[in-house]
Amino acid sequence: MPVMQKVARIDVKVQKATTDAAAASSNLQDVSSTVAINYHIIPDKANVVYQTIGIDFKERIIDPAVQEVVKAVSARYSAEELITKRSSVSDAMKATLTERLLVNNIAVDAFSIVGFSFSKIFMEAIESKQTAEQLALKANRDLERIKIEAEQKITAARAEAESLRLQRANISPDLIELRKIEANMKAIDKWNGILPQVTGSGAIPFIGVGDIAKK
Repeated sequence: MPVMQKVARIDVKVQKATTDAAAASSNLQDVSSTVAINYHIIPDKANVVYQTIGIDFKERIIDPAVQEVVKAVSARYSAEELITKRSSVSDAMKATLTERLLVNNIAVDAFSIVGFSFSKIFMEAIESKQTAEQLALKANRDLERIKIEAEQKITAARAEAESLRLQRANISPDLIELRKIEANMKAIDKWNGILPQVTGSGAIPFIGVGDIAKK
């Protein structure tokens, strides 16, 4: 028996740890990450953890491991991919961290990337790129609309030209004569029965039928 003896309590329930990590992407963009993990000490190895690490295992083991894993995995992806492939990045980090911590008898239960942040210049470049893509998309839509409108106008013009052609093809001398007769009939219908008194400039006055009847 040692001269002194004591009991050290090690919590083996699932615990949560949040760690900030700085890294660089494959295209050398600075990335700041906040990572949250749920972990627990393997119960039957609690004595080993205490003997080899102590009770401050988060500061001594977990935080450094998280930072190294974030740096290693982030370097495999471009800055854009860290955003667009966030799920894949998270899975890769969890797998690597689980392997690292298991050596120290610490099991990872859950892993999540709370947030990525990039430099102001990079974020402005992303915003400019998105704006340019939106403008290009709008320009393409406008071009398609103009093409469709132009095609509609061409189709309408062709239809009108065809209609005129058919109308000209149907005009005959008999049709012209019929139109003249119809015009004369309309003029007769509108006549009030009174003949003009003078015909033409300097012409002989025309005596109305009504005047002759009086004489």
